[in-house]
Amino acid sequence: MTEATRDGLTDLLAIMARLRDPERGCPWDVKQDFSTIAPYTIEEAYEVADAIDRRDWHDLRDELGDLLLQVVFHAQMAQEQGLFEFNDVARAISDKMRRRHPHVFGDVIYADLDEQKQAWETIKASERAAKGDAHDDSVLAGVSRGQPEWQRALKLQQRAATIGFDWPDHRPVIDKLHEELAEVHAEFEAGADPGRLEDEIGDVLFVAVNLARHAGVDFARALKHANAKFERRFRRMEQFAAAEGQPLSASDLAGQEALWQRAKAEERKS
Repeated sequence: MTEATRDGLTDLLAIMARLRDPERGCPWDVKQDFSTIAPYTIEEAYEVADAIDRRDWHDLRDELGDLLLQVVFHAQMAQEQGLFEFNDVARAISDKMRRRHPHVFGDVIYADLDEQKQAWETIKASERAAKGDAHDDSVLAGVSRGQPEWQRALKLQQRAATIGFDWPDHRPVIDKLHEELAEVHAEFEAGADPGRLEDEIGDVLFVAVNLARHAGVDFARALKHANAKFERRFRRMEQFAAAEGQPLSASDLAGQEALWQRAKAEERKS
C-alpha cells in the first residue's frame, strides 16, 4: 500500500468517525444503523456495475468511492458497538483470499479450472464447518439469502449441477418453460387464486434463470438490456405522439401499439 493510499483511507475513516460523532456529527448519519444503511450498500454496488457497463471510468472511480464509504460506515457502527473494526474487516478478507487460493499463496497445483472450482467449494465447506455449520452437509449449504432472488436461483442451480442434477442442454429447459407457462394459464382459467398464481409465476421465473444459464447468458444483463430496449422504444412512442400534437395517454391501446411497432421498425432500419 502506498503512502498516498494509506493517507486516503485514514482520512476516510476519520471523516466517518466525525460524521457519527453524537455531539459534532451529522444528525442523519448519527441516527443510522445497519438495517437503514444496508439498502444504500446494495444500491451503490449496482451503481458500480452500471458505471462499468457504461465504461465510464471517471464515474466508476466515484461509484467505487461511494461503495467504499458503505464499508467504512458499517465498520464504524460496528466499532461503536464493540463488535469489530475496519482493520478486522480488511484482515478477514485478506486471510480468506490466501486460504482460498493455495495455488497462488502456497504450493498447491490444480490440473485445470474445473479442479480449482471444485477445490474452492471444498474450502468453503471447510470454512462453514469451522464456523459451526457442519450440521448442514447439503450441497446447497451456504448459498446466501442476502442477494437478489434471481441470483440465488442461479446459485442453487449451479450447486445442484455439481452433482449432476441438471438438464443436459437447453432443449428440455425450453420444454419445462412451456410446461410452467401452461400451468400459469391454467391458474388464470381456474379463477386466478393469488397464492397459486404467485407460486406458478415463480416457477416460470426460476426456469427462465435456468434457461439463461444453459444459454450462457447473464440473466441480469439480459434483463437490463430488455429494460433499456423497452424504455428506449417507449420514449420514442412519446416523441411520435408529441409530434402529432397529443400526449401518448390520449391514444387508445391500438394506437399505442401502432406507435410501438413504428418505434421497433425505426430501430431495425438504424
